[in-house]
Amino acid sequence: MIKVTLKDGSVREFKVGTQVISIAKDISEGLARNVISAKFNNKIVETKSVLSSDGEIEFYTWDNKEGKKAFWHSSSHVMAQALQDLYPGIKLTIGPPIKNGFYYDIDLGNNKISESDFDKIENRILEICRGKFEFNIRSVSKTDALKFYKNEQNSYKLELIEELNDGEISFCDHDSFTDLCKGGHIPNTSLIKAVKILNISGAFWRADQNKKQLTRVYGISFPKQKLLKEYLYNIEQAKLRDHRKIGKRLKLFAFSNKVGQGLPMWLPRGVELKTRLEEFLKKAQKKAGYQMVITPHIGNKELYVTSGHYEKYGDDSFQPIKTPKEDEEFYLKPMNCPHHCEIYKSDKFSYRDLPIRYAEFGTVYRYEQSGELHGLTRVRGFTQDDAHIFCTEDQLDSEFKNVIDLTLYVFESLELNDFSVQISLRDSKNLKKYIGEVSMWEKSENAIINAVKDKGLNYKIVEGEAAFYGPKLDFMVNDALGRQWQLGTIQVDYNLPERFDLTYIDKDNKSKRPVMIHRAPFGSLERFIAILLENTAGNLPLWLTPNQFIILPLSEKHEKYCKNVLNLLENHEIRGLIDNRSETIGRKIRDAEVDKVPYMLVIGEKESTDDLVSVRSHGGKDYGTMTIEGFVKIINKEIKI
Repeated sequence: MIKVTLKDGSVREFKVGTQVISIAKDISEGLARNVISAKFNNKIVETKSVLSSDGEIEFYTWDNKEGKKAFWHSSSHVMAQALQDLYPGIKLTIGPPIKNGFYYDIDLGNNKISESDFDKIENRILEICRGKFEFNIRSVSKTDALKFYKNEQNSYKLELIEELNDGEISFCDHDSFTDLCKGGHIPNTSLIKAVKILNISGAFWRADQNKKQLTRVYGISFPKQKLLKEYLYNIEQAKLRDHRKIGKRLKLFAFSNKVGQGLPMWLPRGVELKTRLEEFLKKAQKKAGYQMVITPHIGNKELYVTSGHYEKYGDDSFQPIKTPKEDEEFYLKPMNCPHHCEIYKSDKFSYRDLPIRYAEFGTVYRYEQSGELHGLTRVRGFTQDDAHIFCTEDQLDSEFKNVIDLTLYVFESLELNDFSVQISLRDSKNLKKYIGEVSMWEKSENAIINAVKDKGLNYKIVEGEAAFYGPKLDFMVNDALGRQWQLGTIQVDYNLPERFDLTYIDKDNKSKRPVMIHRAPFGSLERFIAILLENTAGNLPLWLTPNQFIILPLSEKHEKYCKNVLNLLENHEIRGLIDNRSETIGRKIRDAEVDKVPYMLVIGEKESTDDLVSVRSHGGKDYGTMTIEGFVKIINKEIKI
């Protein structure tokens, strides 16, 4: 008998050679119907895999990230078979699952695939799926694997196999199709009920532009047709909500190749939006005891050598800035924390002075690959709402919890209520990625876990996602389309105070190291604004909107009264403008709707005579005529900040 430990910690006994699916059935028939794959002793296994030793098991369904990975991995096999059936003579290379779906890189030879072929490919995939063919993984010797693909005349697979060792090669079979594969599959093809070929693109073999260009076919699949419909709907909504389009339409920001890829330029309206977010957080930070600082856009190489950033990221940063002085190098600032360490070090502190809280809206620069740049979400220059807290170990728990409270306040104020938190720890199998002593890491990790538990937050623990200098707490926000974004982050760091030799004088008059907390509720202002624009479809909260109202006069003779209204509302700190173009009122209303101005004040003869405004909101709600004071009340009631 073998002992199998379930995820809840309970232990059950089974005969040696029991299949994974039988263990799932023993737990519940419902689980058995929905299980896709599993993990046994930290190794991905199939539902048909047999167990012969004690161990821990975790089951994956469609609702798990790992379950989707197995589902889409299996689907890539089926798509490869369909492509091979439809286009004889093609050469298959690799076909992995990705974040949303899967792809397969193929050498088409003399064949061609266009968008008009997508339906044909989808139909063939579904035809195969209806066959209910089981996925069977089997070990293959290197000799047999090479022989198989020599017969197939597939030089790509041969190249991959040559790099593998005997004993680590396996094939996956389903129907009449065989592919080189490491494993992780659904039980059979019938689980795939819906599929969509998304697009095709070029891709160099093994991402080497000196090698042959292949055709990459992207697809996605689902266990229910309903899920595919929802996905396609969300894709269309995402296009409508694309922050790049909204930003251009609302004249918030612009990009220029002459300025440089990934370097956004903020236009007047965008500056107003960005500034309001900064002022909002500055106000909250001031109440929480933060002091604002400003640091240079560049730093000496030695600064980043000391911090460890040069060793970890030097190769991926911008090239050094040389000066006339020999051997002197500067780098564009990739982060603010080393600078803040030096600010702390510029003074002397006792335990009575701590905690010290430095905050900065600092612009940092990182050389992202051009193919990874995307609007404001992935840029080369961005502003971090960065702050660093230097405190004693005794203060760590309360300070960390205070930062959680500040982050929650930010999210609540911006109506980002659908979120979870992720505790990111070290990769225990690859400790070379990190700096510092094991004892310091253990202290940091325990501090975060305990604080999160005390605050009652819904959290999960992820190994391998920590920063190189310390573990972190990430806030994962779900937007209106169900997409998840990492926004706020809080990190505990014992290592940088050590590397920068930071000290304070304790009660016993001895020199001690402070603990450092890194935090950024927004993360990056650029990325935060992008997500905010997409989440709201450009209908920003009223307190953030650059223009909260627009005055629409029916004719030129009402312009004097319109200016009076504008001045009165500005006295109430309500922002807006007058549309005095010689256009029809219908055109003015349509343009105001496109610009997503929250309120339109239509002014004609009656309004100017009786000191009234006719109020209409974005979306078409008609409030009728009212006094200016009445409109002010509407605005103040809606604004929550």
